[in-house]
Amino acid sequence: PHRAHMALVTGLAVFSAAAAGVTVGLTCTQSDTPSSRGRLSEHVVRARETLKTDVEAPSGQKSSVPTDVPFSSEEEDQPVSGWQGFSMEEARLHANEGQAKALLRTPAQVLEGLQRGNTRFWMNVASRPERSAFERRALISKQFPSVAILGCSDSRVPTEIVFDQGLGDIFVIRVAGNYLDTSTLASLQYAVHHLKVKVLLVLGHEMCGAVKAAMLPDEALEKEPLQLEEALKNIKAGLDQDRLKHLHDIRAHDREAVTTNVKQQVERLRRDKGIMDKVR
Repeated sequence: PHRAHMALVTGLAVFSAAAAGVTVGLTCTQSDTPSSRGRLSEHVVRARETLKTDVEAPSGQKSSVPTDVPFSSEEEDQPVSGWQGFSMEEARLHANEGQAKALLRTPAQVLEGLQRGNTRFWMNVASRPERSAFERRALISKQFPSVAILGCSDSRVPTEIVFDQGLGDIFVIRVAGNYLDTSTLASLQYAVHHLKVKVLLVLGHEMCGAVKAAMLPDEALEKEPLQLEEALKNIKAGLDQDRLKHLHDIRAHDREAVTTNVKQQVERLRRDKGIMDKVR
């Protein structure tokens, strides 16, 4: 057996935005499919629907951001990470240590971290990780995310929030319809070859406006601005509309169209030899 250097992942964010003020959470489960050397080691992330009416931290939960209140003499004897004086050399060393730890993580561990963060989000106990001044200074010298996510620009699916991740944790590419084009593919290639991410995730979501619009007749699409028309037609080309037309339930049709679009982007990534050479 070969240990995976990197995993390629699909995801579907399932939610409903029918009620104003309702925040929707996601929970992910992971299933492995067989793989061989040089082939895709694939994990499928599925989402179950859960509605939450409040995303604020529970009352009484300790804030991760220190205040400006002076410390007592007893507190002054205790080290306070990130809020004492530090040098740039110390910040660089901290960044090097963080990068070394990130490189040791396996794809399975990275996925587990995303799933745990996502679960915290929908259970309304998100930690909202904020970096200290010291950690932010350390990130100036380098970044070392373990995952790159191609997601949609939809404002209801902010990647770092739904996975409860912080500054420097995820390399995010967001574009309408989570579609691969020259710039988005190049960004993922950069993440793989230079940042050494362990997981690539293509994240679609229910009620995606770009996917829904792409299924309109060509006559309607040609009324849009040129670049928007081209983008929608590119998404449309990857949708199996002959199969989708047999789905008469609106919700099922929408979900299957989004899933088909995600799978199409993954298939395009599979044709990238440089990326697939990293998958074991």
